[in-house]
Amino acid sequence: MKTIQGFVLIDVDVAALNNAGGDKSSNLENAVITKKIRKNGKDYPYVSGQAWRYWWRETLIHDYLWQMSPVIREKKIAYTEADPMKYPDDDIFGYMRAGKKEIEDPTTKKVHSVNVTLTRVSPLKNSALIGVAYNPVIQNWASMTRQDGDAVPFAIDEYCAIMKGMFSIDTDMVGTFSSINRTGYTNINDLMRKNYLENGAFEVDDPVAKDKSGNPLKLVRINRRIREKRIKEAVLALKTISGGAKQTTNLADVTPKLIVLAKFKSGNHPFSHLAKEELGKAVFSIQALGEVIDEYKSQFDSDIFVGKRKGFMDELDQELNKMKESGMIKSGPINEVIDDFVGTIEVDD
Repeated sequence: MKTIQGFVLIDVDVAALNNAGGDKSSNLENAVITKKIRKNGKDYPYVSGQAWRYWWRETLIHDYLWQMSPVIREKKIAYTEADPMKYPDDDIFGYMRAGKKEIEDPTTKKVHSVNVTLTRVSPLKNSALIGVAYNPVIQNWASMTRQDGDAVPFAIDEYCAIMKGMFSIDTDMVGTFSSINRTGYTNINDLMRKNYLENGAFEVDDPVAKDKSGNPLKLVRINRRIREKRIKEAVLALKTISGGAKQTTNLADVTPKLIVLAKFKSGNHPFSHLAKEELGKAVFSIQALGEVIDEYKSQFDSDIFVGKRKGFMDELDQELNKMKESGMIKSGPINEVIDDFVGTIEVDD
């Protein structure tokens, strides 16, 4: 397995990025609470992994003109077209299209139901974004006052936070599809497989699954250029990613202020504990980064790239420069580092 592993820190002030509905504990009829999670006896604001993925998709639509898979609604369920060769978001973000089809047996003429469910585990996996250090979420009073008469009061949760998040992209999985009749592995059906192969896709050996004779089962893979383009744009989107609730009055920049990127030879994420709380302040641990580089050196498939925005954690600059000069990392401004890292991305045929 070959993966891209990423770690980010974002920094927001007076933000409310991901709300959780009405606040039943408030005396005000109109009160909205933000999402928070309890850890070590304290509440930390967080952005759900689903919300972060939504921002990611929207950025790929607007900045990279991705054609997104249509969403189909049936009663209480919704699913995408589930066509990963045509739609890059079905490929990168995965899908589940549940369904049954009525088939008539040509011999008995009896109609029976056949499971036609298609599923794909997302090659792009991500954590939630969560506050690194404890900063209380504050409920503030506000009002709607543009109309005649009394103001309409409401309350909103707001916070300042440095938030950390992780993501991983399975580069071997991008643009590679299974039709194995097994839960989670039926990415495409037999008709789609035939159509893909007739339109430029080709077969490759499954590295794990085998038939009864011990021969590798076959996967379907689209061409290398398309696969690399999808992976690169998914990473590049972090330069301009935007989103979050309350942006009209609580405008927050959710692009990374610090990012760590590397190609890895396994699915393990080595960067999960690079940030911590120290004396009530969020800090990035240079020592933890050095330990990860040393302990996982046999697993890295590239240089380690570290990007940081000037004005954010400037106390790290001297140590990062030492690591850069020693050849341990490549570092620089955020967008420059992302561009340099993306330039190293290649996939196998």
